[in-house]
Amino acid sequence: MTGDAGGKRAGSRRGPRRRKAFQPVLLLLALGVTASVVAWGYLVYAAIDFGSTARGGDPTAWWFLALASVGAVACLFFGLMLVALLLRRLGITRPPGTPESAPPPVQGPRPVGGRRAAR
Repeated sequence: MTGDAGGKRAGSRRGPRRRKAFQPVLLLLALGVTASVVAWGYLVYAAIDFGSTARGGDPTAWWFLALASVGAVACLFFGLMLVALLLRRLGITRPPGTPESAPPPVQGPRPVGGRRAAR
């Protein structure tokens, strides 16, 4: 039998090709991650500056330090969530509960002698 001959199991062994088209959603996610990381860096820098000012004796700087710290934590969390969403959209990770990530079903003990002996 040659390559193009028909038969019971003749056909392509490869799945359909995925389209590699431009996806604006991925660009928006990447820009969101970038903006979140830049905002996180600025808030960390501001928190350090407010901390040194607060230790110098300015009591209102402690409030700004706390606000900048909470904002930095929120920006980092938001950025990591966007990274997870971006990886899922790219197909690098899968959502939990998909068949590939499920553990194999648990079966009872194997019969002595194998399946043929158990018949």
